[in-house]
Amino acid sequence: MSISALKQGQPVALTPTLNISLITLNDLPDIINMLGNPAVSEFLFFAPAPVEVYEGFFGPIITNTEKAIAVGEWPEHLTIVIRDTSGVYMGMAGLPSVMFLEGNFEVGYQLAEHAWGQGIATQAALYLTALAFNELGAHKVTADCYASNIGSYKTLEKCGFNREGSQKNYYKVENGFVDRLHYGMTKTDFIAQNSAQ
Repeated sequence: MSISALKQGQPVALTPTLNISLITLNDLPDIINMLGNPAVSEFLFFAPAPVEVYEGFFGPIITNTEKAIAVGEWPEHLTIVIRDTSGVYMGMAGLPSVMFLEGNFEVGYQLAEHAWGQGIATQAALYLTALAFNELGAHKVTADCYASNIGSYKTLEKCGFNREGSQKNYYKVENGFVDRLHYGMTKTDFIAQNSAQ
């Protein structure tokens, strides 16, 4: 994995058929289109939303990313976009730092519906988790998801994350409430998993 090229804003291979790159303004229409799909937004508390909300959220992330690339640093809200080798948008993943908690990061991912069931979220989460521990000095990486989102929590478990708890009836959905599941991995966990491979 060519970490330095990614940091410089260049696309790098995630798999033989997929590339990742840091988010740019050109990616925003594809992201907004994905989040507007009811099948995708079913498991996202922040979607669906008006386009202006997405522009207001992602705009500062894109600006911060541009500034970080210009000075050779990682953006504080590291966000990658995943495309196949012909340029088709497949999804995105993020690794934001946790405010006020140095060394704590959260990993998350959203895929376009046509990209589901191909192991893409697993590859992206593995990549970002390794980046957190190997490059960013992480001591803890966490994630959360809807309990009804089986694909999401199975992805985290495939990546070696441990379920650390849940919050009952956290998310209000169309037909009731859904629990929020919490997952985590420490640096010790990460080292142990990678030395066992």
